[in-house]
Amino acid sequence: MFGVLLSSAVLTGCISTEPERLAGHHEDINPEAAGLSVARQVVHAKHYMASTANPLATRAAAQVLAEGGQAADAVIAAQMVLNLVEPQSSGIGGGAFIISYEAATQRVRTYDGRETAPAHAHADRFMRDGHALPFPEAVNSGRSVGVPGVLRALAMLHQDQGGLPWARLFEPAIDLAREGFEVSPRLHGLLADNQALRAQSAAARYFYDAQGRAWPVGHKLVNPALADTLSQIADDGPDAFYQGPIAQDIVAAVAAHTVPGDLTLEDMRAYRAIERKPLCMPYRAYVLCGPPPPSSGPLAVMQMLGILSHTPIAQAAPVSVEAVHYFSEAGRLAFADRDAYVADPQFADVPVQGLLDPAYLAVRARLIRPDRAMGVAPAGSPPGAPEAGGHPRGIEPPSTTQISVVDRYGNAVSMTSSIEGAFGSKIFVRGFLLNNQLTDFSFLDVDAQGHPVVNRVEPLKRPRSSMSPMLVLRDGHPMMVIGSPGGSAIIQYVAQTILGVLDWHLNIQQAMDLPHYGSRNRDTEIERGTRLQALAGPLRAMGHTVREVDFPSGLQGIVIDRNGLEGGADPRREGLALGG
Repeated sequence: MFGVLLSSAVLTGCISTEPERLAGHHEDINPEAAGLSVARQVVHAKHYMASTANPLATRAAAQVLAEGGQAADAVIAAQMVLNLVEPQSSGIGGGAFIISYEAATQRVRTYDGRETAPAHAHADRFMRDGHALPFPEAVNSGRSVGVPGVLRALAMLHQDQGGLPWARLFEPAIDLAREGFEVSPRLHGLLADNQALRAQSAAARYFYDAQGRAWPVGHKLVNPALADTLSQIADDGPDAFYQGPIAQDIVAAVAAHTVPGDLTLEDMRAYRAIERKPLCMPYRAYVLCGPPPPSSGPLAVMQMLGILSHTPIAQAAPVSVEAVHYFSEAGRLAFADRDAYVADPQFADVPVQGLLDPAYLAVRARLIRPDRAMGVAPAGSPPGAPEAGGHPRGIEPPSTTQISVVDRYGNAVSMTSSIEGAFGSKIFVRGFLLNNQLTDFSFLDVDAQGHPVVNRVEPLKRPRSSMSPMLVLRDGHPMMVIGSPGGSAIIQYVAQTILGVLDWHLNIQQAMDLPHYGSRNRDTEIERGTRLQALAGPLRAMGHTVREVDFPSGLQGIVIDRNGLEGGADPRREGLALGG
């Protein structure tokens, strides 16, 4: 069994001694002066807490926790409800990465439920006449669908760490699917704007009225097909999904698309989630932990924070030219390495330890000038690195969802789950949508120099991800549970929130409320419509190419301190933190 035992004895001597920086003591922060939103208040609880992207999912998780369920149980209940009420983002047709802390054993464990390419996939999957396909054409096809992984990962989590019966955890979603739920403003807006979803007849019959109009806000949407599907999985376990009639209908729906995919029943039957050794790195008085590759997320977050520890960003105001500059420069360096080296470790030699080597991060940090932007950063040469395999990037649209849970027993789980872009591949079968995760592969198989691209499509390979469910530990115990949706910008959202709590001493809600900024080794991006606009001129004077963008993060987080639990939910979405 994989896992990392993180007792205080193990950590002694491997992290620096810093003043105590536990959250919950932030009364001296002036939110307006710090550039923070004041739209939401931090939530406090004594015994347990759940934070998800939708109030119905949060309430389902909180009810499970109130009944004495484990954090693992609550995550499963929340995900099944999210499948129904937030179908644009996640569900049983997609995949997930999970990190958990087991209080009884003091172990951190990670589960890889990432989708895989079919056995017949080839490197030119998203190419035509030697050129990459337009992204919408690649997404809205049967070729974009990978073998779903979230149910296998959740079943593995439940077997290892669950307490309540598997079937009990499906009851809230089944009841809501049969009785109906009210369409939220966010779901309505996304449906109204999505023409590709209307083009798929099965999806159109469910999500739109007879005139092709999105169901209005407050309309009660009933999904008996999903209720039946979930009932079968609740009764018979995940095998009901990966074998038999459900699997047959998934394969048939992919094959029936006007641009058919090559998913087979054998691909479905053979899929396995993987428990992997957690990736952990000391940071000041803490230890950061997350899933390893094929997710690039926690690795890049750790690189960014390791690089930033060599800068004066902790002394800068959270919304300032200095903070944006240093954070963006660290992002350029981390994304350059991500694009060059990170892929499915069963298909590529990913130099994880070299990328996190303290000496290497110190060298990378010296590339940052205090007064001038570096432009596009080159990939570094970390210890143990193979020759860099080119830099063509897969495009990652901002979708996905995040669930953060702490139970009364001291267990904690962070799960980021996704069907990739909004409404995934748009292929709707048995009441749920199938993913388009294979578009997270690089569309080109070789770079400009003719070298194979590390994240190219290969049979049975897992595409690189940016999902970053993370735990922050102090003295061997969790003090923060965090993660976010948002495509490749997830890395920036999670790094900024951790920085906000650990270095700027904000509470979890204040850290989530920060206006977003950073660089993915392209432009320096600042969140549209925020006070960051006033910093654009000074940043340009430093050589930054500044671009205002929408940053629809969906951070869900919990901090554990001596006073109990504090939870937050990103004000940019409809989420809720709730505890007891």
